[in-house]
Amino acid sequence: MVETAGGGPGDGTAEVLDRPLPDGVRRRVVQIVSDGFGGLTVGELPAQLRQYARFAPNRRAKFAGNAMAAALETDALFRQRIGEKLREAQPELAGALDSGSPPPAADPLDVAAAAYVLRPTGWVKLVTAAGEEAQRADAERADEESRAELERLREELDRAREQTRAETERLRSELETAKKEAESLHRKLRAALSDVKRGEAALRKVQGEMEAVRAEGQAQVSSTESETRRLKARLGEAEAALEATRRAAREGRSVEDMRVRLLLDTVLDAAQGLRRELALPPVSVRPAETVDAVEPGRMTPKDIAARALSDSDPAILDQLLALPQAHLVVDGYNVTKTGYPQMPLEKQRLRLLGQLSQLAAQTGAEVTCVFDGAELAAPVLLAPPRGVRVLFSKPGVTADELIRQLVRAEPPGRPVIVASTDREVADGVARAGARPVASAVLLKRLS
Repeated sequence: MVETAGGGPGDGTAEVLDRPLPDGVRRRVVQIVSDGFGGLTVGELPAQLRQYARFAPNRRAKFAGNAMAAALETDALFRQRIGEKLREAQPELAGALDSGSPPPAADPLDVAAAAYVLRPTGWVKLVTAAGEEAQRADAERADEESRAELERLREELDRAREQTRAETERLRSELETAKKEAESLHRKLRAALSDVKRGEAALRKVQGEMEAVRAEGQAQVSSTESETRRLKARLGEAEAALEATRRAAREGRSVEDMRVRLLLDTVLDAAQGLRRELALPPVSVRPAETVDAVEPGRMTPKDIAARALSDSDPAILDQLLALPQAHLVVDGYNVTKTGYPQMPLEKQRLRLLGQLSQLAAQTGAEVTCVFDGAELAAPVLLAPPRGVRVLFSKPGVTADELIRQLVRAEPPGRPVIVASTDREVADGVARAGARPVASAVLLKRLS
């Protein structure tokens, strides 16, 4: 047996496989080599396989499969040693192959793989037949899978058709419902249009009735005015009778005096009742006010302040702040940079606000101090002193514009004084009705 596998006369080593080894047979061959691999010493292994000597059988079959197949094909001694290990592991299959009658119940792939390793006579036919059998099995399996897939697809198609049919029925039902709802909405719309038309007609009717009521009211007013004129005539007659009664009293006619007094009381009671009935308003216009003439011009706070003092006199500020409801608006940084520019801004603010608080307490005037906050990264943390309102302009708004807004917000006629040396600010607030005062005047007053 061993000599036959080694290439003795009459064996199948001279046979040559003229096609690639089938994949199923090749996997079984690699498994046979991997199983017999562990029973050989390192010296018995070909040089290209010695690096896989310590691998586990499954790992060896995975990583060294190609190398083992190539060595089995080219190295006859290695193939003989693997054949001996196969004979020891499967003696019955090896014996059947040597006798030329493989067991009919054996797996064709196992028979072909063993024949490829042992190389008995006719092994090429066995390998070819096993490959064809494997192809037929694969084809049958693929055909079976195709039939199963086709059946599954048919079932899915039936389900899809059933779902489509059900979905169509549902959509048809929803369409019918939508049509009914649309018809109902159309009916409601027509009814609403009819209601609108009736409402418009009713509105026109009400408007006509209102016009009639307004005309009737005007007629009643005219009638009331006529009655008022008649009553005024009667009142004149009563006043004439009263005057006659007074003359009679002076002449000593006692009986006539009693009668006239009774008539006077009657007329006065009637006049009072008539006043209550007509709800006549009290007289608000005096006769002298109806005469057309030219009144003298009224003096403004600026005229009063300019009568005796110059614009640079700090006393003028006291006169202005003494006016009723005076409001002092201060251009903060303009004043501080005029008076003490060398100090840091924070100290400038604190010094000015402290002095303004004292001024507010002394004069009782409303004081607002405005600072430019357009370039501030964050709001200034500051507790305003008593009597002083402190404002910072918003980003994009200058302090000058904020001052003009404050002046425009005041009612016409209220005394508003703006302390600033900025000519544009002074001119703008003067046009708005405020009184500009130079920052130096305020600083003199504060000091």
